[in-house]
Amino acid sequence: MTDLELTPTDLIVHVRGMDKLWSLASRLTIPLAHISQAAVDPEIARAGPHGLRVGTSLPGVITAGSFYSRDGRVFWDVHNPDQAIVIFLHDDQYSGLVIQVDDPPAAVRAINEAIDAHGPDI
Repeated sequence: MTDLELTPTDLIVHVRGMDKLWSLASRLTIPLAHISQAAVDPEIARAGPHGLRVGTSLPGVITAGSFYSRDGRVFWDVHNPDQAIVIFLHDDQYSGLVIQVDDPPAAVRAINEAIDAHGPDI
């Protein structure tokens, strides 16, 4: 599970507890300028990642870490797909994030408002 922190320029994803071990990450900092949008999408989380992985994947229990496929590198940290959000990225080391948060609609709203308020980098 993750906690999100929004600053005027970045989204900081804090990985909680033992998920730091399973995902091999404790924190990700993503510039708001690299975020296309965020969405609530439990179906992506239910389908699970495809491709090579660096992390942990126990279907129905946890998916955590970096997964590499033809779509790029995607960071996952999900136990419960019903609490998963997807963050679509560009010009970043990741092509996306699939993460579990406490309140998916509120997290998506906050991220999308932050990227709208940030505007494009000039």
